[in-house]
Amino acid sequence: MAPAKQEKAPPYAKDEKVLCFHGDLMYEAKIIDVRVEPGKKADDAQYRIHYKGWKASWDDWVTHDRIRKLTDDNRQLAAQLAQARTRAPGTKGAKKAAKAAGAGAGSEMSSARGSEERAAAASSSFAGRGPRRGRDYELETEEAFHSRPSIKLIIPDIIKASLVDDWENVTKNMQLVPLPHPKPVTKILADYSAYEMPKRPADSSQTDILEETLSGLKDYFDKALGRILLYKFERIQYAEVHKKMNSADPGFQGKAASDIYGAEHLCRLIVSLPELIAQTNMDQQSVNRLREELAKFCTWLSKNTVEYFVSSYETPAQDYVDKAKN
Repeated sequence: MAPAKQEKAPPYAKDEKVLCFHGDLMYEAKIIDVRVEPGKKADDAQYRIHYKGWKASWDDWVTHDRIRKLTDDNRQLAAQLAQARTRAPGTKGAKKAAKAAGAGAGSEMSSARGSEERAAAASSSFAGRGPRRGRDYELETEEAFHSRPSIKLIIPDIIKASLVDDWENVTKNMQLVPLPHPKPVTKILADYSAYEMPKRPADSSQTDILEETLSGLKDYFDKALGRILLYKFERIQYAEVHKKMNSADPGFQGKAASDIYGAEHLCRLIVSLPELIAQTNMDQQSVNRLREELAKFCTWLSKNTVEYFVSSYETPAQDYVDKAKN
């Protein structure tokens, strides 16, 4: 009898110490479980990772492409990535990037609304990692402020270009995004969830984090829109929409901002998130995971801009333009 064919073992083994990517950094970790689904190859194995020094709630199922052998060369690479991250621009750099992308071009949207309103907008699901005590609201020292966790988002070029076009359409061409939007924020988030959720193990921390991130984005959007996401020219339109939301108009009644506005305003929020997150009490681990989730979402949205961005803006009547200028 011919000997049974020996099946290939997965590239990594249970209890093996490794380095694992989390976002754009690598961390020392341990593989605490390995599973290969029926019919799948050993190279398609999934690994339960526990990051050294992290809480068990951050344990994660990952594939081999996020794992690296614990070698001296890879340790050096991890150190270089960490050093590059510390030299990367923080909140100030994120502000400049947002302006370059057109999200805050001019001070109409970003600075003119006031830091107190940005802080109010930041009081949402992402910040809900635990109650703040009274003394947390006392004035911080400059050193404490700059030591807050920061989030550096990489925005795909196509979204940057869309933001620039959006800024020019509204502020230069005096046009408006048609409302209600044919593909509102709630539709975008639901479509992304339907796309991403099947890729994650059911009832896992990965699915919980995805749901929490999307819920947080919706809450942030609803709270931030009227405070920091509008250009001056759009404020009359917003007032009209807000009035309709409290009327019997079936297209607006009882709806939230995320049911009416779409990708154009959602992207304005995304490039504002580094500044907003800096004003919350999120710990660095939460910030790192949020950055990874947002990076995935931005990549997906950048591949579907034709689907979710309007193809043309509307030109309002002259009396609207006159009122907006005053």
